[in-house]
Amino acid sequence: MRPEVEASATVDWYFKAKGEADFAHIYNYDEEGQHVVDERFEDRVDWSGSKQSQDIQDASIYLFNVTFNDSGTYRCFFHRLLTYEFYEYQTVVSKVVHLTVVAKATRGTASIVSEVMMYVSIIGLQAWLYIEMVYCYRKISAAGEEALRESANSSGAIYRLASSPTRPLVLHEDTRKMYSISESLLFLLKC
Repeated sequence: MRPEVEASATVDWYFKAKGEADFAHIYNYDEEGQHVVDERFEDRVDWSGSKQSQDIQDASIYLFNVTFNDSGTYRCFFHRLLTYEFYEYQTVVSKVVHLTVVAKATRGTASIVSEVMMYVSIIGLQAWLYIEMVYCYRKISAAGEEALRESANSSGAIYRLASSPTRPLVLHEDTRKMYSISESLLFLLKC
């Protein structure tokens, strides 16, 4: 069975500000820990990569209290040493990060207008939905009453009873309909 290959790594970060010609060494991380090399980055850089291992897999750093002067190009050199039984193999990987610092973003006019329009649309749609519900309810109610009238007319008589028992009912023999002076209640009866 083949054992795992021992490895160790170191990481170096360099920075070149806009307008400068050369990179300046700003940060180093190895098995002994982190070292801020450039005083411009003192107390502003923190290690975010692999921890508690000589074989570093992640070389990320945090940059705190960023200013406009931090705009520029950052270059990371990742030196990895693989130790075999009879020899050592070293690799160097380089990655470049371009950082542009901008002023804190403010809420633009477009986002404010779009938010207001969203709320107007929601209220408008709710009003439209309410109007449609009332319209449909009235339409269904009218259709139901019409169906009841047609059903009553085809099957017999419609009786309207007075709301007060003291008022007399008048019976019309030819149409079989009874009317009262007050027409408040409607009952359907089959003949």
